[in-house]
Amino acid sequence: MSSELIFRGVATALITPLNASGVDYANLDRVIDWQIEQGINALVIAGTTGEGSTLTDEEHRAVVKHSVERVAGRVPVIAGTGSNDTAYAVSLTRYCCDVGADAMLVVTPYYNKATQNGLIAMYNMIADASTKPIILYNVPSRTGVGIEPSTYAALADHPNIVAIKEANGNISKIVEAAALVGDKLTIYSGNDDQIVPILAMGGQGVISVLSNVAPKLTMEICERWFRGDTAGAAQLQCEMLPLIQALFCEVNPIPVKAGMAALGWCENYLRLPLTPMEPEHEARLLALMRRHQLL
Repeated sequence: MSSELIFRGVATALITPLNASGVDYANLDRVIDWQIEQGINALVIAGTTGEGSTLTDEEHRAVVKHSVERVAGRVPVIAGTGSNDTAYAVSLTRYCCDVGADAMLVVTPYYNKATQNGLIAMYNMIADASTKPIILYNVPSRTGVGIEPSTYAALADHPNIVAIKEANGNISKIVEAAALVGDKLTIYSGNDDQIVPILAMGGQGVISVLSNVAPKLTMEICERWFRGDTAGAAQLQCEMLPLIQALFCEVNPIPVKAGMAALGWCENYLRLPLTPMEPEHEARLLALMRRHQLL
């Protein structure tokens, strides 16, 4: 485990409430406060679930700054600062450090992609520019490029690179990464359906979409594991699987936005190219939320 643990348990990859006028800061404040009241361990701001890719640069910076001020030190704030433009990622990382974010979540470059050597150079440049810890974010289904375990090993000695958000879906690769860097980099699950498997490999928690709508149930999975109740954690992971699948039956964050709107936390408003959830999918999602007494 890394000597610098940003959080242990559940970090919610928070939605960004939006409306036709822009960012809905009143509802953002409500969601932040509710998540913290529910006991969540950290918040990720302006990541994939927070629609960081369609926030303007001004909005992205303002949302992070506003969220840091609203959280006011109650839990760690992790800012999404990755980009396919390394210079922009460096600039955004520096800004988020300056306004008080506790850590940065930096995704691999998308569309232009990179070789493994390119990833090493990019991450070292961003980490050199940062005054806060960096979480490497591996989600090749979205970006088209994955971080190889050997690349984690090449980056693990940088003092600012402390953790991995692993969403490649390949448990064998995650085991390989844990074998190489498990004592140097903290591993967090980036997939809600793999919380327990990654905890079993020494992971310290999850950066979660599910915890937007079900913070206590998501935390209970981790808490059972940390208490030594392996069977109970696995049972709850399985019980939550249909809801997790419903939250990913269309591209994230389309379903979670629908779920949060049903709970009254935001408008069901997304920016193109994302569009609202298909009615039959939404009906299934809401039925599963009612089954778990979330609605």
